[in-house]
Amino acid sequence: MKISLNSMQGLCQRYGCLDNLVPEGVDNLVTKIGAQLGEIEDITYVKNQYDKAVIVHVVSVEKHPNADKLHVCMVDDGGRTPEVSRSQDKTVQVVCGAPNVRAGMLAVWLPPGATVPDSYSKDPFVLEARELRGVISNGMLASPKELALGDKHDGILEVNDDGIAKPGMMFGDAYELTDDVQIDIENKMFTHRPDCFGFLGVAREMAGIQGLTFKSPDWYTPDAAIAEPETDTLALELRNELPSLVQRFMLLPMRDVQVGASPVWLQVELAKVGVKSINNIVDYTNFFMLETGQPLHAYDYDKVKALSGGDGAVIEVRNPRDNERIKLLNGKEIDPRQEAIMIATDKALIGVGGVMGGSETEVDENTKNIILEVGTFDMYSVRRTSMEHGLFTDAVTRFNKGQSPLQNRAVLAKVVDEIRKFAGGKVAGPVIDDNQAEGRQWVHPPVPVTADFINARLGFSLSPEDIKVILEHVEFQVAIEGNKLSVT
Repeated sequence: MKISLNSMQGLCQRYGCLDNLVPEGVDNLVTKIGAQLGEIEDITYVKNQYDKAVIVHVVSVEKHPNADKLHVCMVDDGGRTPEVSRSQDKTVQVVCGAPNVRAGMLAVWLPPGATVPDSYSKDPFVLEARELRGVISNGMLASPKELALGDKHDGILEVNDDGIAKPGMMFGDAYELTDDVQIDIENKMFTHRPDCFGFLGVAREMAGIQGLTFKSPDWYTPDAAIAEPETDTLALELRNELPSLVQRFMLLPMRDVQVGASPVWLQVELAKVGVKSINNIVDYTNFFMLETGQPLHAYDYDKVKALSGGDGAVIEVRNPRDNERIKLLNGKEIDPRQEAIMIATDKALIGVGGVMGGSETEVDENTKNIILEVGTFDMYSVRRTSMEHGLFTDAVTRFNKGQSPLQNRAVLAKVVDEIRKFAGGKVAGPVIDDNQAEGRQWVHPPVPVTADFINARLGFSLSPEDIKVILEHVEFQVAIEGNKLSVT
């Protein structure tokens, strides 16, 4: 489980979980994690990877005199790198071949002497001022791939006008990379803790081992309010034929989404923990999976509708039919096993439940309408399907642990709100919630235990009051009667 301390700190402050997750310094926290949570496999201090990357304003772009596909750009770094050769107006000349470079944009400049971040931990590539077809280029304007933010290298990174970045700022400072520490905790520690496959769960445990009181976000509640329909309805039908294997399956259609590159802060947040940026819709679903441990999926509504037999989109949860195949998002085509949980229309397969979506309904730059899915899939079925087809995804890792259906509504509500705010989407129908637990009363019975029982197993000498404080730090409720505790 890879975490970024800056991201964890930001999460806690953003949601009001606690003020400071690292009150005694990084070294002290790392020691406590290793002693009380689990083995630390790796620690990365990010500072040097981005130490020379600068946000610049592209002042002008002219055609290269000797190359059709190159441009001669003048960039303003706010004087951040004084040792670099400059024109009379204090701008710096950089040759760039990216098709999306244009005057007025903000970009990331790697000056002479900078190491390309993507090469930092492999075979470091240090830039220098060099001649490109007869014109001097002082370093380069960087693509997302060169900045280790994903695989996209067909254009330079466009730094959004998000109020964070300004010309002359160091890229690492703007996006909280300069002082970040990334920790990889061995997964076995969390084997029976599905909540700890989300940052909220890990932050709760980190608070507990430091004697800090953690509070879950206000939005993280089983009865979270989901935005009501606000535009013309998109017809959508759900049929769950596997209720014993899919305890809860939620769908929500959205209209008029604007699919494009994610804001840079989101690309950075994903890259910190090794997740590649795809587009803003997919990235938001991945971001909240990382925060909560609950995987989500987004389908292109119109593609699903085209594969359905009626006037609207039909989604079925079922086993595969004879001779049905599916091409997945990773390009692999499979014949699913007969018992596999499949997501389908009434005519075709569109996903492997809890594992991976199909390529025919993926969200891309042409997508206008989407369907959001939040499901709870049987952990044993997901594991068998994953092993049989060699499909190991972030979703599989989490569903393998048995995610709780109680968090589905909260996660869906949060993602819907984010897409409405930042991708222009409008809710285009009521939430469809096939909840096999509906009507049951979810009861958390108190667990009776004595201080003697706990001390005998820990080798400690804790009073009932000590135990009460420790458990309350991680959101348990504890009542004491003599030497006995009742824990909820």
